[in-house]
This record gives sequence, C-alpha cells and structure tokens, in this order.
Amino acid sequence: MTASSPQETSVASTRTCATGRQYELRRGDALAVVTELAAGLRLFSRGGVLLTETYGDDEISPGGAGITLAPWANRVEDGQWFLDGRKQQLDITEVSRNNASHGLLRNAGYALVGESPHAVALEAVVFPQHGYPFLVRHRVDYQLSEDLGLRVRQTLTNDGTAAAPFVLGAHPYLRVGDTPVEELKLTVAADTRLVTDERLIPRSSAPVDGDVDFRSGRHVADLAVDVALTDLRFEGGVARHTLAAGDGSAVSLWQDESCQYVHIFVSTVYPGRTRAVAVEPMTGPANAFNSGDGLRWLPAGESFSMEWGIDYAAGAAR
Repeated sequence: MTASSPQETSVASTRTCATGRQYELRRGDALAVVTELAAGLRLFSRGGVLLTETYGDDEISPGGAGITLAPWANRVEDGQWFLDGRKQQLDITEVSRNNASHGLLRNAGYALVGESPHAVALEAVVFPQHGYPFLVRHRVDYQLSEDLGLRVRQTLTNDGTAAAPFVLGAHPYLRVGDTPVEELKLTVAADTRLVTDERLIPRSSAPVDGDVDFRSGRHVADLAVDVALTDLRFEGGVARHTLAAGDGSAVSLWQDESCQYVHIFVSTVYPGRTRAVAVEPMTGPANAFNSGDGLRWLPAGESFSMEWGIDYAAGAAR
C-alpha cells in the first residue's frame, strides 16, 4: 500500500450515487442537479416546480433522461459507416433495432473542469477506437443565468490530426410540476418531419402533418410519436419548443441555430409517469454518419459549440 492510498480511497468513497458525483447549482429559486455520468441533467426546478423528469440518485437515467450526446446523437444504422472507403463498425447499443445509439459517452464519467455556486463545467475524452478512430473532447457547461433559466453549452474539440465527423445532442424530458403530462400542450415551430423506417432510420422528409404537426400545439394525451423535425423557425437566433399547462404555466426548451433539428419522443414507459416528453436538441438527425444530413467535420485543433437551455413561465394561478 502506498502513502497515497488512503486519499485515493477517500475520494472514491464519495462517489456513492449511481450516476457519480452530483453537482447542485443554485441561484434564486432555481435548482439544477448535474451528474458526473454522461454530464447529465438529473433535475431542474424553479421554486420547487419540477421542469424536467428526474430520477433517484441510486438509479441510472431511465430512457436516457438528461444525458448529453457525443460524438453522435440518435442512431447509426447497423452501427456501420464508411471512412475513406473503409467500413467502420461501432458497437451495437440498441440491440432491438440493431443500431449504435446516442454516441460514445453515455456511460462515461466526466471530469470537473470548473465550478461555482451557479455553474459547472465537465469534460470527457473520446479516444480513437473501432468505429470511431478520432481523438475528441466533449465539454458541457451548465449555468443558471440571471433570469434563472438554465443555459447549456456543449463544445467538441478535435485533439487529433485528422478532421472528425460529429453530431451533438442532448436528451432532456420536460414537465410542468405536478400537472398531468396528458393535460399539457406541446408546441414546436417546425415545418418538416423526417420519415423513418421501423428502425427509426430516416429515409426521406415531408411537410409536417397530422400527429406530427405541432405548430399550433397538440395535447400530449393525443400523441404517440418518436420523430425528428427540422426547418425550425428561429426568432432572435433561437427556436423554442414549449409544454404549457391550462393555467398558463409553461416550460420551454430553446436551441441555437447550430441545432437545426429537434427530436420529439413521447414515452409511455418512463418509471412512475404515465407519459413523459423528451425534447432533444440536435445538430443533425439519426444516421447522419451515412446520410451526411447535418453532419459536420471538425478540423484538427478546432472546436465547435452548440447551445440550448430551459426557461419557465409561472401561470396565473401560482
């Protein structure tokens, strides 16, 4: 046993949660809890009103709730894509559909690189490996802003010697306190949907219609969707997607213009909830490594950032 062993044991013993260290950010009546695992958002609330779905600190995130996604979001068909004519094979992590899902860091611990009472910065490295022979770093900055909204910046840096392909994204689920999710109205200002096959791989696109036209708002009780949308309507540099209750209280997720896609997923299997609504900002859609849609190539030594956040408006009855 070396002289440093007691200190190492002490540090390890503080990691008692299933998702690692929990970073609590507080400002005014706003509270956010960020996890070491996947740089995930485990909770965001205002005045005790939950604005995201949450889970216990003894659990991993159900349905990917709150995790951040790099170096790709959503799916890669069969986990295969081609680099300079050579087939790359990623691990299959969505066995039921034979896809590689949600990147390479959802099971990774992120290192702390900066912290204050209302902000935290975490970072993890993707090392060159089968299916993705690139060296990149993913940094996630969470901040409670002066208006008590949550602001998130995700930055990918290429530390390798060749340009690296990527799509960034995040997987938060929204709610409005204890209001039954079925009673909420979802509004998304998007004009185009991606048409997918049974494995949720996009094959074409079409104007939004029917159950996937959220431009005028649709009650969640009427929805059973798992769809990516694009041609978002940006105002002031951001696109907003809103879940609103009948009393006027509402939670909005906004994304900047680097994120031209949003994925809407209504789950009926979220633990303890009859329905849960994931609103996922993404810089590209599923299977971008093969289709090229929304795919970016990051030159060696350069960085790319996307931003998104969550805001709250209290209703008249509060």
